[in-house]
Amino acid sequence: VRDYFRLPLSDDELDKEAASLGADCPFFLHNKPLLAKGIGDEFEPIELSLKSYRIVLVKPSVSVPTSVAYSLVTPVLPEEPVRDTVSRPVEEWRGRLINDFEESVFARFPEIGEIKDRLYEQGAVYASMSGSGSSVFALFDKEVDLADCYPGCFVWTGICEV
Repeated sequence: VRDYFRLPLSDDELDKEAASLGADCPFFLHNKPLLAKGIGDEFEPIELSLKSYRIVLVKPSVSVPTSVAYSLVTPVLPEEPVRDTVSRPVEEWRGRLINDFEESVFARFPEIGEIKDRLYEQGAVYASMSGSGSSVFALFDKEVDLADCYPGCFVWTGICEV
């Protein structure tokens, strides 16, 4: 980002500017696998490669207000540390790598949960709501074209390069 826009900022300065938009925004400036902690503003490098997986992002027209999502969520400690879960093959993440926002958000906005279910039905090896919603992403181990499968939604597909 800094190079593309020719910004005269150091990495730390750029992170600080991004954090002014949202605590977790600096995460998206780093093009490498990171484990986020705290309020999403503390990063640790992790060994993870999703190279060659296809990623699909589905953003429905419904929006989940962040304040609503946080007021509904009940955080749960995972059975194993996230670092250990992501060291497993992606095919083993389902049921282990869980977004705590999903239960309460899906109850209030069932169309988001339905998108996740459909992505699994279409062959995703892993799917999850992104953050507090409303986007859902899925990883596929084969080429997919789902652009016309989610009318009224924004759908983006790409190949993981890292």
